[in-house]
Amino acid sequence: MPASAVFPASPAVTLAHTILHDIFGYSAFRGHQQAAIECVVGGGDALVLMPTGSGKSLCYQIPAIARQRLGKGIAVVVSPLIALMHDQVGALHEAGVEAAFLNSTLSGPEAGEVEQRLLRGEITLLYAAPERVTNARFLALVDSLYERGQLSLFAIDEAHCVSQWGHDFRPEYRGLTVLHERFPNTPRIALTATADALTRSDIVERLQLQGAQQFVSSFDRPNIRYKIVEKNDPRKQLLRFIDTEHMGEAGIVYCQSRKRVEEVADMLCEHGLRALPYHAGLDRAVRQKNQDAFLRSDTTTGEPVIMVATIAFGMGIDKPDVRFVAHLDMPKNIEGYYQETGRAGRDGEPANAWMCYGLQDVVNQRRMIDESPADETYKQVMRGKLDALLALAEATECRRGRLLAYFDQKGDGEGAASYRCNNCDNCLSPAATWDATDAARKAISCIYRVQQASGISFGAGHLIDILRGKATDKVAQFNHSTLSTFGIGAEFGEQQWRSVLRQLIALGIVHVNPEAFNTLQLTASAREFLRSEQKILVRETTAETTSGARKSAANKLSKEKATANMNLGARERFAALKAWRAEVAKEHNLPAYVIFHDATLASIANQAPQSLQELSGISGMGTKKLDAYGQEVLRLVAQLSTA
Repeated sequence: MPASAVFPASPAVTLAHTILHDIFGYSAFRGHQQAAIECVVGGGDALVLMPTGSGKSLCYQIPAIARQRLGKGIAVVVSPLIALMHDQVGALHEAGVEAAFLNSTLSGPEAGEVEQRLLRGEITLLYAAPERVTNARFLALVDSLYERGQLSLFAIDEAHCVSQWGHDFRPEYRGLTVLHERFPNTPRIALTATADALTRSDIVERLQLQGAQQFVSSFDRPNIRYKIVEKNDPRKQLLRFIDTEHMGEAGIVYCQSRKRVEEVADMLCEHGLRALPYHAGLDRAVRQKNQDAFLRSDTTTGEPVIMVATIAFGMGIDKPDVRFVAHLDMPKNIEGYYQETGRAGRDGEPANAWMCYGLQDVVNQRRMIDESPADETYKQVMRGKLDALLALAEATECRRGRLLAYFDQKGDGEGAASYRCNNCDNCLSPAATWDATDAARKAISCIYRVQQASGISFGAGHLIDILRGKATDKVAQFNHSTLSTFGIGAEFGEQQWRSVLRQLIALGIVHVNPEAFNTLQLTASAREFLRSEQKILVRETTAETTSGARKSAANKLSKEKATANMNLGARERFAALKAWRAEVAKEHNLPAYVIFHDATLASIANQAPQSLQELSGISGMGTKKLDAYGQEVLRLVAQLSTA
């Protein structure tokens, strides 16, 4: 084919590009966006997997606008969270798109008005929760649109919620099969940021998307730096991390329990940080108030907020300038970990994913799996997922390589063992390992001797005391100093023994008995291990030091990317534009990033446009925003350029 030959773009692609530029202010699609959009505009079904911050929403918003322009009617978006609906609709209004939501925040008359606008064809996208979408009244409303040929598509956001294997299963999502059965000719697009092969297969089956095209983007978020450390006074570790890496920046801290959330939030406040709690046990109004404070916090106009939360917080959070996500407790699986850490650095700027974990985390997660009412097949899958996360935590090779391999993505064609990202703790400071095979055999022998001598089982702390030869009151009470295993592991520290026990639990050699106060017991695999030549390698335990403060200086410099190449005048314009944006956002009751992203303001500050035409060429400046804010932006730029 001659080099000059060019295939003309399809009408769907041409229309999509026009909408992308005129409404959203961008000049080009990223990754699989164009292919997914073309599929849905053409009436096909799609399953879209894109990491947080990669532009998933455009994959259904642009088809909804395009299909309405083609006379296909209204799009229904299934969204699980009220806060997410509010911000998505607010952002669309800012871009000049007619959107609305139906949820419990509306009064009866307000909901009725939305329904009337829907029937009159005055809405492009309607957001609703899955339980509303599947109720009889709503389905009757959609029936009337379908019969008139005015139902353009269904978008199912956070589609991993439909899968029992996913990290955030919601039973109400299962009812969404009715959409395919009742409206067979209406295209559907399911979207999620996180799903392994098993979860993807379940999404396809549950939503009847067997004929859908799948668009799976890279799971890599190269701007996120991963660091995982062993627990050793976790609250002090968290404070040190924030102090040396993220002072004056917004972040999220995840904890396992509601009580721990409130304790950690109080502790951070006592140390002069602005921290707010979020968990399902709080009053709904308090949760909403705290979430709004977090979303609307702006480091340039006020003190940033650190949200301390259970996993009840975070789905659909679009805040772009979250600089860190910290886990004080180990999550349930890699999908949950990946989804939660993905809430950092959505703006593409450097961000940190930090986690501390310990033996008790493994014990607690195992106990929750074992005590769940699920069948044994489900429990086995969940144990496998927990083991994969523990393997990530204990790994000595590249963290990112492990993550990508888990999602069947090897990274530049390499396996996880040889992959190097140069932006995780193991790549930046390679970990040493030690052969813990002999120590593991000693631990197994100790558990056996204690059980044999006392007739009962004990927890990890007491077993470690015996191995290290510590004369505690409990050791004396049960006469365990007379055991042959007393003191046989004195050469190892407590942290090292906890690492060994974590490995034995992960390998299924030791079982945590939730019915006997989380005591440790041997499984049938213990005898097999003692007879085998299997080796156990464990990471060297190293104490964190304040030397991290020196490393943080480089991090801080890299985080100033938006202003790094600005001259003094551009910096002044950037600061003024951010202050102006904060005022506009406050007036509109929206997060600042909904008005303009930092990248758009940085481009304006650097280029100092002098006309609406020049301003229209800035990425992120759509037609509606140009009309609404163009003159004021030009006035600010001119004022500071001549000062």
